[in-house]
Amino acid sequence: MSKTTSTSDFLQKAKALVLEHLSDEQFGVSELAQATNMSRSNLLRKIKKETQLSASQFIRNIRLEKGKELLEATESTISEISYDVGFGNTSYFIKCFRELYGVPPGEIRKQPTEVAEEVIASETTLAAETPKKQGFFSKHTNKIIIAATLVVIVLIVFFWKETKADSPKPTSVQKSIAVLPFKNMSSDSTNYYFVNGLMEASLNNLQKIEELRVISRTSVEKYRNTTKTISEIAEELNVNYIIEGSGQKIENEVLLNIQLIDVTSDTPIWAAQYKHELDDIFSLQNNVAKKITTAIQVTVTPSELAQIEKKPTENLEAYDYYLRGLQPLQTQTREDLLKAISLFKKAVELDSKFALAYAKLALAYFYLDIYKQEKQYTNELNENADKALLHDPKSAESLIAKALYYMNNQEFNLAVPHLEKALEYNPNSAAVVLILSNLYARAIPNTKKYLKYALKGEQLNIQANDSIGKSFIYLHLGDALIQSGFVEEADKYMELSLAQNPNNPYVPYLQIFIKYAQHKSMQKTTEQLIAEWKKDTLRTDLLQEIGKMYYFQEDYENAHYYYKKYNALLDNAEIDIFPHENLKIAISYEKVGAKEAAKKYLDKYVAYCKKDVSLYKSASLAILHLYEGNKEAAIEQYKIFATKDHFQYWIVLFMEKDPLLKSLQSHPAYIETMQKIKDRFWENHQETKKMLQENGLL
Repeated sequence: MSKTTSTSDFLQKAKALVLEHLSDEQFGVSELAQATNMSRSNLLRKIKKETQLSASQFIRNIRLEKGKELLEATESTISEISYDVGFGNTSYFIKCFRELYGVPPGEIRKQPTEVAEEVIASETTLAAETPKKQGFFSKHTNKIIIAATLVVIVLIVFFWKETKADSPKPTSVQKSIAVLPFKNMSSDSTNYYFVNGLMEASLNNLQKIEELRVISRTSVEKYRNTTKTISEIAEELNVNYIIEGSGQKIENEVLLNIQLIDVTSDTPIWAAQYKHELDDIFSLQNNVAKKITTAIQVTVTPSELAQIEKKPTENLEAYDYYLRGLQPLQTQTREDLLKAISLFKKAVELDSKFALAYAKLALAYFYLDIYKQEKQYTNELNENADKALLHDPKSAESLIAKALYYMNNQEFNLAVPHLEKALEYNPNSAAVVLILSNLYARAIPNTKKYLKYALKGEQLNIQANDSIGKSFIYLHLGDALIQSGFVEEADKYMELSLAQNPNNPYVPYLQIFIKYAQHKSMQKTTEQLIAEWKKDTLRTDLLQEIGKMYYFQEDYENAHYYYKKYNALLDNAEIDIFPHENLKIAISYEKVGAKEAAKKYLDKYVAYCKKDVSLYKSASLAILHLYEGNKEAAIEQYKIFATKDHFQYWIVLFMEKDPLLKSLQSHPAYIETMQKIKDRFWENHQETKKMLQENGLL
């Protein structure tokens, strides 16, 4: 047998094994290696040699190819197909699909020639919207991940399609429940949206109860067609109770079968069959929620009960349009978003006080603008958010809609109270927690609050995700921990992140700086950053850090070399990131004689300082004053900064590494002022530690 034939047989066998375990999202590289009786390293090498793909890419592409076949041959929804082919998260399926095929899944159902013509005719447009991968970052990805990293990525994945409320630690004392996807008993597939609506209404009502931990719809959707037992599902979701249901709509009647299962005994503790008139649908939903809370003995406060009993609308036709709009909203393709908007508009035309429909309209407009530097739908987003708040100011959805407007408008401080209030009305909202953690990470920096919400986000989200999702959640938490000075804890979460996804490119990057906090070797850190950058020379984040390390070491030739590469990528992408680093860039250019470029970046830094309203403004001004030779003004700004709270650990580690501070070391107040800044940080660190321990978060 020839080598080529042998290789072909191997790949065919590997593909057959992946297809055999297609719906099992846990079937990854290790499982494939075991199934082929190969070591993991041998499998990786063999697949790489024969396909030029990593093993994880090889598996993922097989899943995506099958997903494409199902899209073309079946009427299943994108959400259903994503779980059928082993993606635990619909948004991640859509993202990977677009990367492989250049179009979102929803476009595949157009006529093939139509799609081909679109791709050919609008290659430039598609490249702007969904770029082909260029190393780790493409031109567009730089814009999204770096320029819009404050909130956008988190919102894409989690907002109103939240991952489940869960903790990596057993929480058997807390009452927890999962509502499995209801089955459509009708032979009419057009009733699918209605049965989904019954399931989602039951889930939403339960999520309003603080004493009850409720798993989100996204997390349970993967069990729609599962063969797993109730016990197996409960163990995976770490819940005490499971709800199963089936339903259908026949003309003006609703039929619903539902049962509540105690997983400890694997037996139903409550079951009911309902046959109601359609105009009694809301009382049916409320009755189900009350029966369940009574059966599991959960305390429902009066305010929570009021939220549960509140009717979204009195107009059943409007409610029907609303339910029809939810599915296209979830897929997030432009075509489907416009379809969802049309359906939600019909809902509010029939009921002009339908707050929930206005909130979903706001969300749809937000998604339409999500990747655009020039926003087109800000007014529509704001108008619908305002109408949602006007008609239901105590709705979490209304509050989040308004928060989205403020974030879209860069008014982050105004978004926070709306998000915090939304969390009061929906304490199981992982989305709100994650949005808040991201806001406090960058937009309105506060390391204490960032860590608080990052830890809560991990508890709410971790078991809901596939390995890639889990890896990024652990990474997010590790970042929050190191920013607050918890070095050992951050290192632990980096290892957990790598264990979930060894190919997560951000983990080694952050690990380098966590290790620096331990060994304090600038040279070693520089060498490690360069080694990481060589894996993907288009990574602007690494280039900027390498330039900075050489700047700290006063190696301006090398600093200029890497800063020049960094700026070339930014110019090509037409973005300006890390503006607070522009003075270091200006000085590096100046030192090698590039006077004109130096002035360009100095002017940018001065403009940045004028606009800066963050807690770091005084520190930024201090270093500018030092550059200008004004030591007194500099020390005064550092004294101001010494009064600030919850700034990042990086300040303590790197502030005095800046060569400009050498000129300030002879100032009588220098040592005392620097020590006050460090003392302030460690006081905040201890305060944060105490808060986390008291709340069981550390």
